[in-house]
Amino acid sequence: MKRAGTVTALACTIAIAGFAAQIAPSKQAPVASPVASVAPSRIVAMRRLTEAQYRNTIADIFGTDITVAGRFEPIVRPQHQLIATGAAGATISPAGLEQFDTMARSIAAQVFDDRHRASFMPCAPKDATKADPGCAQAALAPLGRYLFRRPQTAAEIAIYVGMAGRATEQSGSFTKGLELALGTMLTSPEFLYVVENAESDPAHPGDLRLNGYSRAARLSFLLWNSTPNDQLLQAAANGDLNDPANLDAIARRMVASPRFEQGVRAFFADMLLFEKFDEIAKDPVVFPRFNADVAKALPEQMLRMLTDQLVTHGGDYRDVFTARRTFMTRALGPVYQVPVRAQTGWIPYDFAPNDDRAGLLSQAGFLALYSHSGRSSPTIRGRAVRELLLCQPVPNPPGNVNFTAVQDINSKTMPTARNRLSVHNTDPVCAGCHAITDPIGLSLERFDGIGSGRKTENGAVIDVSGKIDGEDILGAAGLGKALAANPSSTECVANRALEYATGRSTEDAVEASAALQKAFAAQGYRIADLFVQVATMPYAWRVPAAPPPALALSSNGVRQP
Repeated sequence: MKRAGTVTALACTIAIAGFAAQIAPSKQAPVASPVASVAPSRIVAMRRLTEAQYRNTIADIFGTDITVAGRFEPIVRPQHQLIATGAAGATISPAGLEQFDTMARSIAAQVFDDRHRASFMPCAPKDATKADPGCAQAALAPLGRYLFRRPQTAAEIAIYVGMAGRATEQSGSFTKGLELALGTMLTSPEFLYVVENAESDPAHPGDLRLNGYSRAARLSFLLWNSTPNDQLLQAAANGDLNDPANLDAIARRMVASPRFEQGVRAFFADMLLFEKFDEIAKDPVVFPRFNADVAKALPEQMLRMLTDQLVTHGGDYRDVFTARRTFMTRALGPVYQVPVRAQTGWIPYDFAPNDDRAGLLSQAGFLALYSHSGRSSPTIRGRAVRELLLCQPVPNPPGNVNFTAVQDINSKTMPTARNRLSVHNTDPVCAGCHAITDPIGLSLERFDGIGSGRKTENGAVIDVSGKIDGEDILGAAGLGKALAANPSSTECVANRALEYATGRSTEDAVEASAALQKAFAAQGYRIADLFVQVATMPYAWRVPAAPPPALALSSNGVRQP
């Protein structure tokens, strides 16, 4: 074990050195690749793979039966932005790299075990106990193309083939040598990060554009939330992604694929802060119906509702705020107070036309996620509507706010949340923010902290009248109608899609944003058309006028600003 560990450490050092050389390509002598030539380019951006992207990539390359076991270091979400944006500045700590190394070893061992190796070894070594560079290259080069989302250079292939050979000599096993080389590929920055390279733009001398392989990666992670497949990589090699007509046709084929649902799920999970579901907790005394099965079902129900409306039926995005169709499991039945006869699985369910449950905001997942552990919160719910669905940031409360009155849910003099919030609404320090959140959230008060329906609180009838941007609303159904008619809701999702695709804020993309809004409206506010528009618009491929400087490698092999 000690000798294998030494080889791994050496392998990581070699891989990192090779990656560092790419940061300054002008100092690197050009090398012809036996797989394909790589056009001169420069690294202009990089984004760390999310956990879902990592898992999807492993499944797509090696098969769904390859187990990925381990803890992923979280990517920090920038305030009022997406995790996709945070990934552009995400680093990996030494402990995080150790976790990736452990997962990589496990994955590599499975790939080259007795059950799977025939699928990834197109040849047999002359001697199973000795190095065979030709056979090692035949096995590793195709895998490197998928893992790095581009052909490897001859120098890179030589590094990994040499690594496999040295490991074979020490272990006495050709497949163990391949395992180590593959494990090292899986801990390379070129795999753990989506590295974007730019090339000269012939249509605009002096400017840069993303090269074909970087475009392929953007397309694939945007539309399928996974690594590019062989067809996309081949399109990149052929230059098809640089031609607007070909790019549009490829994007449309991708959104027509069943895999597009996977991309839409990832987008909305990011937009709606689904990472918070990992931390959701409810007081079992106050909410005895809430349990682990309910917690697991809540995000899935929201995603099923969204993809059914937007992908399966190709509906208008605005209708997600008013649609009465959702999906139920037996675990969710008690929360919604509806009978669910199916013992397992999901079944479609339609709320009655006169029910106050309508659209995304009346889903128990949204209502539970944006509540406290022991009570609902009109303020948190109203803020979520403003920030997540309208892209209107709300300031944080001052540090010296007294929440005593609001937290007293058993008060006889102030029995409802509306009564208790009146304390803040009359305080000049708090009134400004509460005025833009509470009138929205109060319309959702007919649902408690886990999203169950109710008509009274502490024996007092709940008033669900509210207001948004000067418009009077009544209940969740009324709020949904108001959001469907609010142009900020469609502007918000379109800008989020552009941010999600590029990994950078759209605050300065005024012209591109305006064009995107216009196209989104003209196409009936359909998500598939929005994603095609984002994937093909020039802004998505243009490198910023002042591209970020090359990032330096830290001691653990991860580049730092």
